[in-house]
Amino acid sequence: MQTSADISERLLEALLAGKFEPGSRFGEQDLAAVFGCSRTIVREALTRLSARGLVNVSPRRGWYVVEVTREQAREVFESRRIIEVGILNNAKQVSAESLRRLDAHIKRQKASFASDNVALRSFLLGDFHVCLAQCLGNSILAETLRDLTVRTTLAAMRFQSWKDATRSFNEHRAIIETLHSGDLAAAASAMSAHLGTWDAKLSVPPGSDSVSLLREALQPVDRPARDLHTRLVAKSRSARPARSTS
Repeated sequence: MQTSADISERLLEALLAGKFEPGSRFGEQDLAAVFGCSRTIVREALTRLSARGLVNVSPRRGWYVVEVTREQAREVFESRRIIEVGILNNAKQVSAESLRRLDAHIKRQKASFASDNVALRSFLLGDFHVCLAQCLGNSILAETLRDLTVRTTLAAMRFQSWKDATRSFNEHRAIIETLHSGDLAAAASAMSAHLGTWDAKLSVPPGSDSVSLLREALQPVDRPARDLHTRLVAKSRSARPARSTS
């Protein structure tokens, strides 16, 4: 029988692969049927993910995947940048075995772009950062990065284009090439630049979240109606990008 830890791990992997969109509902009974366990065990698994900020629970909606706003995306990417640049700055060297593992990861990322497996591509682009932390010998921060990367994956599902996903892959490859040269400071600088351009890569409009739309709609009625209508139409159009990965 599946344990709550097993179930939370499977759900985490699916989230990192972009298989569930923000706001997707998790039914306890459905999950219990899938995993062949009791609803109590499922509830424990979802509680684990809730504690990690990946799912929310509501008396009316039940369990559902978190929805990431622009401000939350900014905070998460900034947190990742602090952690990942810090890991590189504190590293002494990268072993030959770790470099081989990272090279293999880059090859899998490249191959995923030639396949139709969007979920695998999404998973690998996010998992790269976790893999790098593990290779640099910090398993605790690697686990923290997994949770943070899930949140950025959820943001990327709605706002990142295939072209921008390709750009992320190319930057991953450049970071590994720098590590091969032994210049950890340059690798840290490249990582900082890579995570610092999230807004350009995701193209998240400033008012894309529901709170901003509500705030806009509740502006005083003497505000020019045409201006409000134009902004709402623009937001609606920008919120329908092509399906992509993180």
